[in-house]
Amino acid sequence: MFTAKKLRQQYIDFFVSKGHKQISSASLVPQEDPTVLFTTAGMHPLVPFLMGEKHPMGLRLVNAQKCVRTGDIDEVGDCSHLTFFEMLGNWSLGDYFKKEAIEWSFEFLTKVLEIPLDRLAFTCFEGDADAPKDEEAAGIWKVLGVPEHRVFFLPKKDNWWGPAGETGPCGPDTEMFYIHDVEQFDTVAKGSKEGFQEADKLKLMVEIWNDVFMQYNKQADGSFVPLTQQNVDTGMGLERTLCVLNGYDNVYETELFKPTVDKIKELATVQDDIQSLRIIADHTRTMTFMAGDHVRPSNMGQGYVMRRIMRRAIRHGKKIGIEQHFLGELARIIIDQYSDIYPELGQHREEMLKAIKDEEDRFTKTLTQGLKEFEKLAKQIQEEGQKTIPGDQAFHLYDTYGFPIEMTDDLAKENDLEVDLQGFEKAFEQHQDLSRTASAGIFKGGLADHSDESKRLHTATHLLHTALRRVLGDHVEQRGSNITKERLRFDFTFERKMTPEEIQQVEKLVNDAVQAKIDVYFKEMTFEEAQKVGAIGLFEYKYGDTVKVYFMGDYSTEVCGGPHVDNTGELGGFKITKEESCAAGIRRIKATVAANQ
Repeated sequence: MFTAKKLRQQYIDFFVSKGHKQISSASLVPQEDPTVLFTTAGMHPLVPFLMGEKHPMGLRLVNAQKCVRTGDIDEVGDCSHLTFFEMLGNWSLGDYFKKEAIEWSFEFLTKVLEIPLDRLAFTCFEGDADAPKDEEAAGIWKVLGVPEHRVFFLPKKDNWWGPAGETGPCGPDTEMFYIHDVEQFDTVAKGSKEGFQEADKLKLMVEIWNDVFMQYNKQADGSFVPLTQQNVDTGMGLERTLCVLNGYDNVYETELFKPTVDKIKELATVQDDIQSLRIIADHTRTMTFMAGDHVRPSNMGQGYVMRRIMRRAIRHGKKIGIEQHFLGELARIIIDQYSDIYPELGQHREEMLKAIKDEEDRFTKTLTQGLKEFEKLAKQIQEEGQKTIPGDQAFHLYDTYGFPIEMTDDLAKENDLEVDLQGFEKAFEQHQDLSRTASAGIFKGGLADHSDESKRLHTATHLLHTALRRVLGDHVEQRGSNITKERLRFDFTFERKMTPEEIQQVEKLVNDAVQAKIDVYFKEMTFEEAQKVGAIGLFEYKYGDTVKVYFMGDYSTEVCGGPHVDNTGELGGFKITKEESCAAGIRRIKATVAANQ
């Protein structure tokens, strides 16, 4: 029996034996990256180093990274799609490339995990006008003993990573699949691209690992030029791999979900709605990890995603007959289960559970309000001599008050009414299209920008952090930041609105540091040494035993990966444009530097 702990450790130990240094998982909330709401892959916290910054732990890295992806949320409930997952990853920052990456992937799969070769299939990039067919990667697999009919060439949409936005690093990848039914797979696939795609539709295999070869840089004009620093970025899904190693049909049978699933079954009166049970198990794990990284339900950004996920879990709880509050009970199970691996969950346990309870209370009231709205709507329809609740009204109940369509339909029948289900579906699809468009917009700018303007704004966040602590108190802590070319956004813990005088004081402290023209430099030191010199920062998410500490005279000493300007005078000036609440106990400042004032 493979356990999650064993798989994590085997992966890390294997790559440490190949010269990699283990780094810690970063927060689910990306720092300084405006292009994503959550960390969606292990490479996101490493973007500065993939772009050429020197990582304090060297050129070869390995870790287990917490990730959230909501793009496939409609798929959650099947055998393998999840909103939260752990990604096992190893990286080469301009060091080894395809040969070593593929050879080590093969060795880990077949020698360490002892997966039989006949259970594996591999895909490579088929080539197009932008880049040639990846015969090199395919050739390495074949030299290792992979039969030719198990290596498939697929187009860019399947075997190419990036860029995350319009420009930036990208390149071909090679993916590794575990085959569920070998005989049926070979019969359907027949060694061809079309056959492989058909086998994929039939779910005869599942992807478990991906090696990305960042060897091109996409330009603004659409052309692809070779990167000076070629990187390897890999990702193995812990949950999927654990599932296949133990011979399970779906990830919810693994130890990672079983305690939660068992509790849901205990609370539910309806036992045959497998999809709802799985959605609740997935979403409660996701909300718990979001809470552990200081995300709080709100109407914007990460908080909005968390709120929707929590309310979706509650709605599915209603579907299977859970009437009482239950999110906190499930969160406690998840916290106990994961605290030894991710200690931040245990450290913030009580405040996490309070935030979850408050949101569950809030949503219960919303559902009560929704019931009143339904009663008013039903009465109005009956008085008009009608028999059908319009689809857009049913969707309003769903979107605003959290009413599942099944609940609206049941209530309608109790009132001798019916629901325009087709109209509801149309309104629902329009909403999904808008959500996808909004999500796509997040990625438009590309991966974390490293222009001179962004460096100035990034440096300004350090000065702002220190200034806030001096004016408001040392209890102020960073809870995230977001930088574009135009402005910085800085979230911090504080219970009330800042006064105009406090805002003015903070601005003055930052501008004093700018006018003092202080040199900016960093030193590499151990995590413990950083704490001793009084460095501030998100200490829960250190990159490893060695960290970079950036110094700006007596104004700022902070743990950070970079990049920064060389002298504070390059900022020109600093202006706070807005101070607002973004979640319970969290304030948000938006500001600019001189060039944008």
